[in-house]
Amino acid sequence: MIFKKENTYGVSWIHQLDPRLKIVIAFITAFLIALTNDLITLSYFLFLAIILIINSKIETKYLFKKLILINFFIIIIWIFIPFTFPGEELLNIGKFSITAEGINFALKITLRSNSIMLLIISLLTTNSVSEIIHALYRLKIAEKLIYLFFFVYRYLHIIKKEYNNLYEAMLMRAFKAKTNLHTYKSYAYLIAMLLIKSYERSQKVYEAMICRGFKGKFIFFDDFKIKKLDILFIIGYLISLSLIFIFRKGLI
Repeated sequence: MIFKKENTYGVSWIHQLDPRLKIVIAFITAFLIALTNDLITLSYFLFLAIILIINSKIETKYLFKKLILINFFIIIIWIFIPFTFPGEELLNIGKFSITAEGINFALKITLRSNSIMLLIISLLTTNSVSEIIHALYRLKIAEKLIYLFFFVYRYLHIIKKEYNNLYEAMLMRAFKAKTNLHTYKSYAYLIAMLLIKSYERSQKVYEAMICRGFKGKFIFFDDFKIKKLDILFIIGYLISLSLIFIFRKGLI
């Protein structure tokens, strides 16, 4: 099967970077952020991620939609962690007390999560999924994992459509979700039918691929080349990391 790249939409200089480079940098930086245990260093990473987001010219609506999703869980952390984390007491609210260590811990989670999310959005969503898959292949990632990722992405919306059809059929038969055995059985049947239909769909897809000459391997067309822009980006990235290691020691 021949795997062609899709067109990548975007006009920022980040869109023009080699996707292989962006995947490697995103992984390394996310790893460093996860290991960082210093608030100033985390703030610095967040600052760098914000710069990348601004330069990537990501649609504001899309960006806020993603950030609201992750920060919803962070709000829950802020509700519980400052009151339950042991440490020096800062403030009493009734029977509860807020600790400095709890606030510090919640703040670190907030900075880490938003830094990694902004980094992933700015670097990886500026390429089409086929380009990301293609870049993973060129980075020698296991082919089976790449194929799995591709097919999940390609047919996830079809599975969702099958689920909606099955659920609508249940509603047409006057199904109402309740906390009883009938509801549990109905959802179990729904999941079972979804698995059966997914298997049947996979067989049809495989047969269609065989008819088109598929022999267990995708053929990738690529024109990935390291450009001057990529080299400049690598230099800037290394300088940014060097500044962190020179002025702060926040990695554990």
